[in-house]
Amino acid sequence: MSQYLMGYSMYIHERKDWTDFRWDANKVSLPLEHVSRRLGILYGRLANLGLDSKLKTMAESLTYEVVYSSEIEGVRLNADQVRSSIARKLGIENVRYTAPSHYVDGVVNVMLDAVEHYDRPITKELICGWQSAFFPAGFSEGTSIETGKYRTHEENIVSGMFGREKVHYVAPSPDRVEGEMEKFITWFNSEQPVSCLIRSAIAHFWFVSIHPFEDGNGRMARILSDMMLARGDQNRFRYYSVSMAINKDKNHYYDILEKTQHGDGDLTEWILWYLKTIDAALDFSENNVNMVLNKSIFWQRNSKKALNQRQSQTLNMFLDGYESKITTKTWAALNKCSKDTALRDLQDLLDKDVVREDFPGAKRPSYSLVYTDAPIISMFKDVSVSNEEGKYDLKALFRNTSVVHLRIQSLDADRYQRGDLPLENLLEKYCSYLAVETL
Repeated sequence: MSQYLMGYSMYIHERKDWTDFRWDANKVSLPLEHVSRRLGILYGRLANLGLDSKLKTMAESLTYEVVYSSEIEGVRLNADQVRSSIARKLGIENVRYTAPSHYVDGVVNVMLDAVEHYDRPITKELICGWQSAFFPAGFSEGTSIETGKYRTHEENIVSGMFGREKVHYVAPSPDRVEGEMEKFITWFNSEQPVSCLIRSAIAHFWFVSIHPFEDGNGRMARILSDMMLARGDQNRFRYYSVSMAINKDKNHYYDILEKTQHGDGDLTEWILWYLKTIDAALDFSENNVNMVLNKSIFWQRNSKKALNQRQSQTLNMFLDGYESKITTKTWAALNKCSKDTALRDLQDLLDKDVVREDFPGAKRPSYSLVYTDAPIISMFKDVSVSNEEGKYDLKALFRNTSVVHLRIQSLDADRYQRGDLPLENLLEKYCSYLAVETL
């Protein structure tokens, strides 16, 4: 990470008026316009969804945000616990409930408090309260730390083995922290004629450069940058996870952060990286939104069909991305019931046209969900499935005009390529929202 240090004689905060940040508007304008347009499209697609679908989309995005923001700092959280905590606090059903720990509940509370009250002014007391929730016992990695208040000692960002440590950044001295944070809070709460996407990037960089706490600064910076994004969207619903995208590009994140912290206040490169990261977050969000839209279409079609609780819950598991073939054996295992009961459930769903056999008359049948009655297979051509860096993508031409590029489950990709999953069933699972939107 230190290849950028040559030629830099000081840390950014040692410069006079170090927070008079600047950037090259010409370089930033096109990426900014691109991300803004994609955000508009995302929120437009979700505008007509019901509240329950919006909340479920938000719950999944926040789950990724909480899990990956912690993982960036080396803290691994149980995703099912996080998902269950968020679902309970948002008042939505969560089929695979896992009782969350008090710690997970505390971290989730901080994230929800920030995004649901995005327009509330931040204060020292609020930020310190959030930081203490990350360390309820007052320890980090077995070491006692200061919580709920600004640090009272020097803070260095160091890596490497003992005796071979490398200092990447030295934060402002503790006697400066109070004043630096007052300036940051005033700026954060102010109205300015600058895109909140850029302000989010600045907030993230500014906060971690002050490094006001003994620990938890990275997570707090990401929460505050998310809060600023919510202000720009004017929406408490969060449908994309920046932390997930950062975690996938973690080495570059630390490199560009260190380089900028040794710079002269020009944040152009940092802002460009940040916008690219949001763009990557939107790629994943689109797949998540597609899944929610397809799920909504499925239940709209099948809402008036009488199903038992076991059928509804199991269908929701598959609709939420459970990766397995739908077979009698799988159904029985998921529900801890006999194969005869599973067979009756599936035969009932087959009779009601909720599922269809992948290959009618097969000795060991598998099933696919029926999402729509639209002639979906005639809407697509040039369909292919490709493997890109271990991830499988479905590519096709839709109605001879639009190129479709969607992430699909590896099991579905493998089944399709082996001839074990009909093309129509594959398209219906991932592309029903397209067919319905254009009818």
